[in-house]
Amino acid sequence: MPPALRGMAAASVFALAALAALSGCSSQSGQPAQAVAGRPHDVTLTAAQLQQLRLQTVAASSFHRAIETTGVVDFDNDQATSVLAPFSGPVSRLLVSPGDKVRKGQPLALVESPDFAAAVNGYRKALVAARNARRLADADRDLAQHQGVSRREAEQAQTDAVGAEADRDAALQALVALDVDAGTIKAIQAGRPVTGAQGVIRAPIAGTVVEKLITPGQLLQAGSTPCFTVADLSRVWVMAQVSAAELADVGVGDTALVEDGMAGAKLPGTVQNIAAEVDPDTRAVVARVVVNNPQGLLRKQMYVRVRIQSRKASHGLLIPVSSMLRDDENLPFVYLRQHDGSFARRNVTLGPRIGDQYEVDAGLAPGDRVVVDGGIFVQFMQNQ
Repeated sequence: MPPALRGMAAASVFALAALAALSGCSSQSGQPAQAVAGRPHDVTLTAAQLQQLRLQTVAASSFHRAIETTGVVDFDNDQATSVLAPFSGPVSRLLVSPGDKVRKGQPLALVESPDFAAAVNGYRKALVAARNARRLADADRDLAQHQGVSRREAEQAQTDAVGAEADRDAALQALVALDVDAGTIKAIQAGRPVTGAQGVIRAPIAGTVVEKLITPGQLLQAGSTPCFTVADLSRVWVMAQVSAAELADVGVGDTALVEDGMAGAKLPGTVQNIAAEVDPDTRAVVARVVVNNPQGLLRKQMYVRVRIQSRKASHGLLIPVSSMLRDDENLPFVYLRQHDGSFARRNVTLGPRIGDQYEVDAGLAPGDRVVVDGGIFVQFMQNQ
């Protein structure tokens, strides 16, 4: 027999069996056909019908809640930085574009900067002054040993040499702060001329250029003009919104699963921080989830779904999802086995879903026996 015909035959047999079961129930239950005073009547099933049901005894359980929420992707601020202009002057050339990956120290832009030229010349002068002062100090020290100069003059020469060397070192630090490359510094130290030198804005960290904030010809102000944003996108932050009711179940170190609704990717993360204040717009508390993002699937300002698995143990009553039914007003209920063997509806108040179970806040007590498989059949029989 073809599969489609076998399916139709099976459906017919099931319908006949249901009618037979209905007939058997009607003859043995002795219950009225209509609910008394609007209340659904209890249902008594035959021994054969009871074989089709599966019951479970409700008991107190220990479990870990899972918080389902949403979040927004942000840069990991521990691995992202805004690059400010280290010197003043007009931009002469841009060397990178947004999306380019850069290494630490890589040039990002060139600037015609008088600050840069002044720093180079200042270091060159400081080098010469320090060398001359040291040479004079050494000569005076030798003369003092042979009574050629006074001790006071020799000590003053030493003081002048130390001061000149301090000025030299300070000038060198000024070049380093301006990100002058090592080759230019060595050329100055060797006394070679430095021609066509320009100020270079360099990447302070390795990562991706995510923002370009300057254009050629723009005049930069040292220490205040933002030029680029460089971020390491291999790790990002997800700012998850946690309601006040769920806050007690979320803690630093809890594991999380972040789902990108666009690509369908699911990436593991860890709760790293919980804000100390409530967001005035959402009235929720932000939990910062750190997520490894090696393929760059998560991007800044992307909305994602977040599931935080609480490590805090909770205690309560759980029932399988399969046991829960809903009435005409969409209120949840289960079928409870009575002492006389019949089945009665019991309205319940559900808490969060825990895997394939619901937490029950009210309506059941330990020791109650509920129908976890076959509740639809019991409901059908009750409605007859």
